[in-house]
Amino acid sequence: METTFKIATVSDLSTLVEFMREYYEYDHLAFDESIAHKVLEEILQDNSLGNVWLIHQGDEAVGYVALTLDYSLEFHGHNAFIDELYIREKYRGCGIGTSTLQFMEKVCRDLGIKALHLEVEYQNTKAKSFYDKSGFEAHERYFMTKWIY
Repeated sequence: METTFKIATVSDLSTLVEFMREYYEYDHLAFDESIAHKVLEEILQDNSLGNVWLIHQGDEAVGYVALTLDYSLEFHGHNAFIDELYIREKYRGCGIGTSTLQFMEKVCRDLGIKALHLEVEYQNTKAKSFYDKSGFEAHERYFMTKWIY
């Protein structure tokens, strides 16, 4: 069955929030539904931030991928970040992730993106192996964050 991608709109918000909840539970991340609604609405309404796509297997939405946009001197200009990639467990291991990464690479080429980034949890060795095989390289740096509220 073919994997297809549909740019998400505000009408897809409830599906995206459901997928986010599943993803955050899987990766043991804190999930706040009101924040999820807010940040999803913001990116869905302003494509200068990036885009979110629903991943479909046939007629069924089986996950989502969010691509955010940035600019970096180190990474030679425009670059992008696969901020979130989630595929429901029963659909993993059958090529959907590979199709999604290939789709993201095409989107980036079309946008003139020079570098594509992502992050993976240390304990998720299966995903790390998948990303290694897909051509992503780990940096000898810490990815660090300070929350500013």
